[in-house]
Amino acid sequence: MKVLIADDHPIIRQGLKQILKDALESISVDEAGNGLEALTKINNELYDIALLDISMPGMNGLELLKTIRKQKNKLPVLMISIYPEDQYAIRCLKAGASGYLTKDSAPDELTLAVERILSGKKYVSPFLADKLASHLNAGALQLPHELLSDREDQVMRFIASGKTATAIANELNLSVKTINTYRNRIFKKMQMKNSAELIRYAVQNELID
Repeated sequence: MKVLIADDHPIIRQGLKQILKDALESISVDEAGNGLEALTKINNELYDIALLDISMPGMNGLELLKTIRKQKNKLPVLMISIYPEDQYAIRCLKAGASGYLTKDSAPDELTLAVERILSGKKYVSPFLADKLASHLNAGALQLPHELLSDREDQVMRFIASGKTATAIANELNLSVKTINTYRNRIFKKMQMKNSAELIRYAVQNELID
């Protein structure tokens, strides 16, 4: 079995690698420190599963996942993140992920998720299963940030973290004008007037560290 682990923190990659090697036999693990490096490896190697961190510089995990699916690559992907399931999991599953796991999960849960996905199934925790069930209800209410597109959500979190439009533009390789356009859309969709109001909302809903 060949696994690719993509995360910009070497200590995280090493930890995930060791957990898998201890639990699974005949496993080979490749590593990537960012999304672009991971994409290059995926295009040149055959993997049984990829573990992708959401928060990576340049191309983040969610963007990488969408790129993989656009290329009609059927590689099973387990998304791993510091963010709670209620923030990113549904977005990831809609984008084509086979599962979502938070980094504070127990090692046994990681092994279970990988084994389940390799058997051709999806992996969701009981909490996420309940969340998905509620989303299937047509009348289910959405929180303001759940109305945002993936890119808008990404920009919103940067704004809430206090980053300037210039800093966000540099991070995402976009123009400041484009970032300001996203900012205006975000405020309109979330019915907010300024960054202070957005920061307060993000803190209350634990959207930022």
